[in-house]
Amino acid sequence: MLVSLKEILKIAEAKKVAIGAFNTPNLESLLAILDAAEKTNMPVIIMHAQVHEEMKLVRLDYIGEIMLLMADKAKVPVCVHLDHGTDLAYIKQALDIGFTSVMYDGSELSPEENYANTCVAVELAARYGASVEAEMGSMGARESGGEGGDSVYTDPEQAKVFSENTGIDALACAFGTAHGLYLKTPQLDFPRLEKINELLDIPLVMHGGSGVSEEDYKKVIERGIRKINYYTYSAKAAGTAVAAMKDTTFFHDIATVAKEAIQADIENAIRMFS
Repeated sequence: MLVSLKEILKIAEAKKVAIGAFNTPNLESLLAILDAAEKTNMPVIIMHAQVHEEMKLVRLDYIGEIMLLMADKAKVPVCVHLDHGTDLAYIKQALDIGFTSVMYDGSELSPEENYANTCVAVELAARYGASVEAEMGSMGARESGGEGGDSVYTDPEQAKVFSENTGIDALACAFGTAHGLYLKTPQLDFPRLEKINELLDIPLVMHGGSGVSEEDYKKVIERGIRKINYYTYSAKAAGTAVAAMKDTTFFHDIATVAKEAIQADIENAIRMFS
C-alpha cells in the first residue's frame, strides 16, 4: 500500500513509535525490507539516496520504478522516499517517477541557501501531493560513509523558525548521531532533542540510526523521533554472512544469503523502533 511520508508518520505519532527508513541500493535489500515489514506487520519507508547513483550503485530511474511497484503491492503501508537529495533537479526526477516523499538536504549550504532551496522543494513537492523532509544542522560524516566536516548540532529556536516558515513535513535533527560505522559509542544530546520536540509541531527524524543502543532508541522515540534512518549495520550483516560462506560458486547463493541476513537485521530494527 503506497502512502506519503506525512501519512505514515501520522501512524507513528498515533502509536508513539518510530518508523524504520531503510535504503534500497539493490533488489536484495528491497526484498528483505518489504518481507521484514510484512512479517512484523509494521509500516516501512524505503529509500533511494542520491549518493547511490553517484556511487554507481543503481540509477534512480531503474530502481525507483521497482520500488513503487513493490510498495503498491505490499500488505503494509509503504512510503517511497528520496533520501538526501542535494540537487533540486534530482528531487524533481524522483517526484516525476512517483515518489511519495523527498528529503532536501541543504546541510552543507549556508542557512539562507538551505532555507531558500527547502522552500522550493516544498512548493515543488506540493504539486505532486508529496511530503518533504529537510535537515538543519550537520552530522559531519556524509551519507556515502566518507569523512565529513565537524558536526553542527541543530539549534532548537532556529529549527522552530525554519520548520514554520518552510512548511516541511518532517525535520532531520543533528544531536549526536552520524552516518556510517561508529568508531565509539555515540553520545546523544537528549536535552537538545527534547527542546526541539517541545518547540516544533512536526515529526522529527534521526539519521545515522545504525549502531544506536536499544535503550537510546527508546529515549529518542520518547522525545519525538518518528522516523529512524537505518542502513549501515544491515549492509554489514549481509557482508558478514557472505564472508562466512564456504565453497561458494554461484552469485545467486551469495545474493540469497545476503538477503536473509539483511531481513533478519531489519526485523530486529523494526521491533526495537516499535
